[in-house]
Amino acid sequence: MDLLNTLVDKGLRRELPTREEALAVLSTSDDELLDVVAAAGKVRRQWFGRRVKLNYLVNLKSGLCPEDCSYCSQRLGSKAEILKYTWLGAEDASKAAAAGVAGGAKRVCLVASGRGPTDRDVARVSKTIEAIKEQNEGVEVCACLGLLSDGQAERLREAGADAYNHNLNTSEGTYGDITTTHTYADRVDTVRKAHDAGLSACSGLIAGMGESDEDLVDVVYALRELDPDSVPVNFLIPFEGTPLAKEWNLTPQRALRILAMVRFVCPDVEVRLAGGREVHLRSMQPLALHLANSIFLGDYLTSEGQAGQADLDMIADAGFEVEGTDTTTLPSHRADQSAGGCGSHTSGGCGSSPDQTETACGAHTGGCGPCGGAHEPAESAPNSATATEARTDLVAVRRRGAGTDLAPNA
Repeated sequence: MDLLNTLVDKGLRRELPTREEALAVLSTSDDELLDVVAAAGKVRRQWFGRRVKLNYLVNLKSGLCPEDCSYCSQRLGSKAEILKYTWLGAEDASKAAAAGVAGGAKRVCLVASGRGPTDRDVARVSKTIEAIKEQNEGVEVCACLGLLSDGQAERLREAGADAYNHNLNTSEGTYGDITTTHTYADRVDTVRKAHDAGLSACSGLIAGMGESDEDLVDVVYALRELDPDSVPVNFLIPFEGTPLAKEWNLTPQRALRILAMVRFVCPDVEVRLAGGREVHLRSMQPLALHLANSIFLGDYLTSEGQAGQADLDMIADAGFEVEGTDTTTLPSHRADQSAGGCGSHTSGGCGSSPDQTETACGAHTGGCGPCGGAHEPAESAPNSATATEARTDLVAVRRRGAGTDLAPNA
């Protein structure tokens, strides 16, 4: 297929595809799916080989968020029967992180529900970061605390944070359909604050909220412009008790096309297979490893994930290997330009062609920080599989790990 040959060539050169090419990936047929995966897999292997980076979530504070994010089980007014607890102490959080590290995680993601941290919260999280760093040599720490105020990103970096996550989630044009308590611009501002403070910026999206193909391409191109080192691709987990509980718009094939499109647009960036992979990819998860070079290990914020050992078995069985702490995740042309964090920020955005002019480029659908409101699903988009049967049996609320007396799933 000429389209795929063109996209592979551009990906190997770190050149931005056209919007038409990105849209064409999303509209390919099921008969063409393996060709799409194989093509995007060539780009993935060029920049990341067969390595898979493992990340582990620690939910520092669960539920009772004042924001009204439509997709979020922790949102204002949520009736989802999730765990609810206030801030974990540094010792308990470090113990939870250690379980993930023992399972092979290279990065620990510290997440807290809420609009954004107070300065007291930043001080609290800073102690947790320091404790984790002291006990786990070589492990990266990413914070995800919502919208940042001036100076807070710098304080987190001084405490030892390597990265900051704040997802754009969806396109600017449809953001108002899922959010009332803050704006798309607020999210962009926080990603830039993290970037400017020298933290490795981590920002991604949530697919499956009723968006169109154009919305998906819009948000991925916006991410490329913001230049994050990590792009988590979440698939909506339709929690009962949230406004999007009836949104079952994804099939495994659709999810794979989305991942392939993200890889072509951001060829040399850490693409993370994040929340909802078990629910929507199901038995096709191993194919996604040919597209994403990073996954979350075990459970998520408020939902249970695949067993940690099953994740490790899947990686090995698919012919991939877990990335060690002695390996740099990003390709050298990005890592060498790092401002001191674990990532870098190249001219032209995520994997731009060297001859382009300079522009500006978690992880989880149960999430932290703002995003919500009434949501009107988009009209049926190509390959959206609106007739997909709801698999509510695959949505399991987390009842172990952080905030409980039960051992975590890592």
